[in-house]
Amino acid sequence: VQLQASGGGLVQPGGSLRLSCAASRFVLDGYAIGWFRQAPGKEREGISCLASTDGSTYYADSVKGRFTISRDNIKHTVDLQMNSLKPEDSAIYYCAADRSMPASLRAPFWGQGTQVTVSS
Repeated sequence: VQLQASGGGLVQPGGSLRLSCAASRFVLDGYAIGWFRQAPGKEREGISCLASTDGSTYYADSVKGRFTISRDNIKHTVDLQMNSLKPEDSAIYYCAADRSMPASLRAPFWGQGTQVTVSS
């Protein structure tokens, strides 16, 4: 199982970024796909997840109302649209595939991280 995260970058506070997690259709149909982030000196935290079964979603309180998770069936990605970004959103962002919903830190499959920096 391979996951490929992309889309990170440098953005000003209040700006937007869209992250993508590319995986095979087999993975997207069989696993919940979660987005996690880890800032320097902090523990990795789960921030959003999309279930493969019923399309249900999970958002951490810290991102609720600002981030939106969705699936692109043409590109075979699970995307995380991040709006109204804050400096505290700066972190390395990872995607993971898990049988549980929401995906947990014990998820068996992880993509490489993509850096998001929110700074003026």
